[in-house]
Amino acid sequence: MPGTPEVAERPTAHPQLILAFDFGTRRIGVASGDTLTRTARELTTLERTRGSIPWDAIDRLVGQYEPAQFVVGLPYNMDGTPTLLTDASRAFGADLKNRYRTSVALVDERLSSREAEDQLRAARAAGLRRRRTTHADVDRAAARILLLRWFDDPAAAEILR
Repeated sequence: MPGTPEVAERPTAHPQLILAFDFGTRRIGVASGDTLTRTARELTTLERTRGSIPWDAIDRLVGQYEPAQFVVGLPYNMDGTPTLLTDASRAFGADLKNRYRTSVALVDERLSSREAEDQLRAARAAGLRRRRTTHADVDRAAARILLLRWFDDPAAAEILR
């Protein structure tokens, strides 16, 4: 139907590397994963200086990983309404798509940071983490969760081609 956003397709049978971004006003969490194993791992957190997007760092990640697709978290309030960051996250996804000529899946990120905090706290309680959890840790872990959500249900994502 005209004007209806396209929906993401199931990951292909050919293994593809995906980079996921948890976009924020101060930091951008980054994770990677592949469609064969459908696993994801935290990569890094990029700091946003004076609100600018660290394109040089993203360029290096894209050059190193050569992703077939990007996943970007799209924030919504619990009632499904947009947040103050929804449009900025969508614009970041569009910038990724245009800059790298690669499709972008926008994934609902509701409660991903809370889930990331809970997982990191549990890992520390189990002795798997020694140091305190930082905001950067949460952002990386949230990017990993977004990617796992996309692996679990890619049809629920909006895709930018």
